[in-house]
Amino acid sequence: MPYPIERKLVIAVSSSALFDLSESDKVFQEEGPKAYKEFQEKHLDVVLEKGVAFPFIRRFLAINHRFKEEQPVEVVLLSRNSATTGKRVFRSINHYKLDISRAAFMEGKSPYGYIPAFNASLFLSANGEDVQNAIDYGYPAGTVLPTKVIDDLTDDELRIAFDFDGVIADDESETVYRDTELAGFHQHEVEKSDIPHNPGPLADLFKKLSFMQKLEDRAEEEDRNYKRILRTSIVTARNAPAHERVINTLEKWGVSSNETFFLGGMKKERILTVLKPHMFFDDQKSHLKSEAGDIPMVHIPFGIANQS
Repeated sequence: MPYPIERKLVIAVSSSALFDLSESDKVFQEEGPKAYKEFQEKHLDVVLEKGVAFPFIRRFLAINHRFKEEQPVEVVLLSRNSATTGKRVFRSINHYKLDISRAAFMEGKSPYGYIPAFNASLFLSANGEDVQNAIDYGYPAGTVLPTKVIDDLTDDELRIAFDFDGVIADDESETVYRDTELAGFHQHEVEKSDIPHNPGPLADLFKKLSFMQKLEDRAEEEDRNYKRILRTSIVTARNAPAHERVINTLEKWGVSSNETFFLGGMKKERILTVLKPHMFFDDQKSHLKSEAGDIPMVHIPFGIANQS
């Protein structure tokens, strides 16, 4: 029996993150909403190109193909479009055979207030203002940054990478680092190594992904030929001795990642270019850069790292 939405892992996505709306957005900015509506109606059957979040969303929805009875995940569209101008978006969704049926069309207003109504553990948008408002209200959200869109149809695995502080955990330790620098930070983390961190904005998402992996554990036990679809990684600037509190926090939460990288200040791109995640979440924009521009990056504008 499919899970009710209260038990599903739900991701909300804006049309600007799912598809490339740069052409129609230019019409809106230069000519206004009336011209925008006419443009969308004229191009109703012109399929939108894939956006930065598309490869991530397509693979995320494929989890339901593996667990057809439970249907444990869902994607909801939260859009600033009106229902009329949103018709093109849904026709493109149908073209790509994405199983998305729920939506909120806000006719120019920000949709972030409906994140909890849909039980979403993440809201992805290309609109930084919408994301900042969501974070300010305590809702889990991230800004999808411009990236080359690469969707390898022969690669079914979904790889998701997270920074730790300010993303999975709160920004307590980042605040200590700012105030006491590296030596004070290490002392603080060693002294509190057995005290788990408070959850950060994407803690719920990380925990529910861990539950998805337990479903895969069960499937693998039942069928040794089962091919896993989900892989999670933590890529953090921490190193020893500050590593232990991260490990202990995850253990006390009852979750884990497939891979954990303690980089000690190395550029995260060195790992990400090998890992090739379909989404990397970090609270510091300075870490969200790659020379090739082909790593899908999401900025989580949370906590001390985003204060001027």
